[in-house]
Amino acid sequence: MRILLTLALACAAHAYGGDTTPPNVLLIFIDDLGYCDTELYGCDTVPTPNINRLAAEGVLFTDGYVSSPVCSPSRAGLLTGRYQQRFGHEFLPSTQPGSTHGLPVAEVTLADAMKEAGYVTGMVGKWHLGSHENFIL
Repeated sequence: MRILLTLALACAAHAYGGDTTPPNVLLIFIDDLGYCDTELYGCDTVPTPNINRLAAEGVLFTDGYVSSPVCSPSRAGLLTGRYQQRFGHEFLPSTQPGSTHGLPVAEVTLADAMKEAGYVTGMVGKWHLGSHENFIL
């Protein structure tokens, strides 16, 4: 429900401008990236012209916090909008063959909420939320 409210807020903000087309949503989640590891936030490090353009034409968040210092639990928390400890995903899932550890399939994710709202969703990159076939998109 919280995820749907967030999506509704984004759509309402877009609609306020008079456009009835739902906004495109791009979520970039990067593990272990420091605040000044790119030029996006004014640092003289790795050039990121395309990311800079996305931020200039969209929304740039200047403060962000994760609910875990480890990639898989923080990713699970972000995608569900819940503290991952509430559904047993506070540790890295095992990647051993046949392991059934991972993001519980009963959890509603941001992708589920967006599909329900009529969006087409996709994911590129590292999944790391379980390697059993039940967890693969």
